[in-house]
Amino acid sequence: MSYPAIDTELLRTFVAIADNGGFTRAAEVVNRTQSAVSMQMKRLEEDVLQRAVFERDGRQVRLTAEGQILLGYARRILKLHGEVMNTLRQPHMVGSVRIGTPDDYVMRFLPGILSRFAQSFPLVQVEVHCDSSAQLLQRQDLDLTIVTRKPGDDIGQLVRQERIVWAEAIGFSPHEQTSLPLAMFNGECFCRAWACNALDAIGREYRLAYTSPSLSALMAVVSAGLAVTAQLQSLITPDMRILGEAEGMPQLPLCNIMLLRNEHTQSPVTETLAEHIVEGFRT
Repeated sequence: MSYPAIDTELLRTFVAIADNGGFTRAAEVVNRTQSAVSMQMKRLEEDVLQRAVFERDGRQVRLTAEGQILLGYARRILKLHGEVMNTLRQPHMVGSVRIGTPDDYVMRFLPGILSRFAQSFPLVQVEVHCDSSAQLLQRQDLDLTIVTRKPGDDIGQLVRQERIVWAEAIGFSPHEQTSLPLAMFNGECFCRAWACNALDAIGREYRLAYTSPSLSALMAVVSAGLAVTAQLQSLITPDMRILGEAEGMPQLPLCNIMLLRNEHTQSPVTETLAEHIVEGFRT
């Protein structure tokens, strides 16, 4: 049995009405006259579906039970339609991109950024390489590189500015130990250097009790109440509390998160992912 095809423009208008609560506001959203919107919905109900999807009470419009069912399908159809058009109408969005980033940004920012990018451009392969900012700056094989820098020592495009803070697990007080136990990244880490310099400046005794290249490992140590860490404020989890001058901890500097583009490997693919990264770090 064959059924009439549903025009995606009809579905787009239908969703706009459902989201905006009426024909008038929906007409503005889809850039049509109100009469044109009414005619579209009449066609949808009478010619295509042969059942009502709206209940009209004066100027008020509500979805019928069938309309509620259609709304879920309409959103999915429009989403898939957009993905198909992005993929097939932009054939240059095929290939691979190599990103370099410190481990701490992978947990907080990259999942959402890469998920949104993959939905729009499923044929692009993304390789993520994790290392310290100092090591990443030495590499020439990356298309896009995310690094941490002090304000005034910037390179590339600023995507976010944050303060580094001290943190420990709620219910524990490792900061009260005579020799402050720290859980920090190992190797060449700007954050570790800044934390140690700040403690040296006030003459505070400390020891690097735990080091790891993995943020998740460091956070596990801190959550267990074994040490204090210094990380970007946005990375501090709900089971931790931020320490300040009241606990005898020195203030740490602001840091800039920068995005670097490899001028030798730029393409529409890398620039589009760069735009996703910039947007993702600002949310």
